[in-house]
Amino acid sequence: MHSRRNFLKNSAMATAATGVSFLFPIEMLAHMRNKISPNDQIQVGLIGCKGMGFSNLLSLLKLSEIKVVALCDVDKTVLAQRTADLEKAGLKKPEWYTDYRKLLEDKNVDVVVIGTPDHWHCLQLVDALTAGKDVYCEKPIANSIAESNAMLNAVNSTNKIVQVGQWQRSQPHFVDAINYVHSGKLGKIRLAKAWAYQGWMKPVPVVPDTKTPKDVDYKMWLGPAKNRPFNANRFHFNFRWFWDYAGGLMTDWGVHLIDYALYGMKAGTPNSVMALGGKFAYPEDASETPDTLQTVYEYDDFSILWEHATGIDGGNYGRNHGIAFIGNNGTLVLDRGGWEVIPEDNKPDWSTNLGPKIEAVPLQTNQGNGLDLHTKNFIEAVKSRDRSTLNAPIEVGYNTAMVCHMGNIAYKTGQKVNWLATDGKFTQTEANTLITPEYHNNWVLPK
Repeated sequence: MHSRRNFLKNSAMATAATGVSFLFPIEMLAHMRNKISPNDQIQVGLIGCKGMGFSNLLSLLKLSEIKVVALCDVDKTVLAQRTADLEKAGLKKPEWYTDYRKLLEDKNVDVVVIGTPDHWHCLQLVDALTAGKDVYCEKPIANSIAESNAMLNAVNSTNKIVQVGQWQRSQPHFVDAINYVHSGKLGKIRLAKAWAYQGWMKPVPVVPDTKTPKDVDYKMWLGPAKNRPFNANRFHFNFRWFWDYAGGLMTDWGVHLIDYALYGMKAGTPNSVMALGGKFAYPEDASETPDTLQTVYEYDDFSILWEHATGIDGGNYGRNHGIAFIGNNGTLVLDRGGWEVIPEDNKPDWSTNLGPKIEAVPLQTNQGNGLDLHTKNFIEAVKSRDRSTLNAPIEVGYNTAMVCHMGNIAYKTGQKVNWLATDGKFTQTEANTLITPEYHNNWVLPK
């Protein structure tokens, strides 16, 4: 147990900042890549180069047929930094853009990677499809239910290949764990839990508005979001904690973990949602989204529980993040480090009819790089033009985004909200007002 806890602790530390260990010496690319005929190259343009967007690009560049031809970012200092990074790998300077629409006009771009803040995903995905590009889109697919609907419809009206960046769908030990869940050995599953306890997260200090940095196109960064003065807290990484641009930990880590709760339970949208929480850890910091949240999703014969907390690592089963499937015969616990099965060994006599005793499954550790497997799966689908081979097609991103946004809506209203799947809306008027975002600055929500 001591060794296992050390393993989990070390894994958590390695994945703290981005949620996954993508540390990779970029100089290695020069030694990994083979020369490929121009006719066999797939030319990629990246929109949003600061964080996961660039991690996605590096993962793609491990495939020799990938050539990066364009970078787009509203911050020219980021463009310069990423170009310098690519030059370390012996790669030529790509074309630079600060307006993503100009990148989409570039005929040299075959595939677009979208790594921008969440409030941009809908417009950029729909516009990329209209421009005839295949797309790798970061999660969550959208910042609202209405945007999720627009994106699903846009993808399904084309023959383009779209992979959502929920890379755990390509991680072998995650797949193995869900195969065990679907085997029925756990017996009747009453509850699935998913959680993210993020001890590395510190308060976001309150800072004053300032003049926009000279190399930043802040108007373009805001896009459809409400006009506000420039504030460093709302820019780059910390955008996640402000409702204008994202949905907090619910749509950051929650999208990955709730996805697997839904996958294991073969679940869609819930009948109802309740959420309790608030800014309990850092009530005076600058962030808007809750640092502590519990959300209960009600289905016909089971529930899904989501929990998150910042500044705390002590999550369920000694893990700071994970998913647990709690069945009559035992519990399967899964995280990025591995999975195990804890059997119900000491059932009282009255419960022996609930199911047979099962054997414990010791920790099955993580094998391979999920992101690399995910981007490889995407490129293989691009080459074959077979969308059925995608590990995270738009439907996967859509289902999870819907459930996460429902949780945030329940939190914002402070009500138990009921969902009418046949009508695509809630029974509560206040909740329905939060389905569709208000677009600003002459940007229009795609229909």
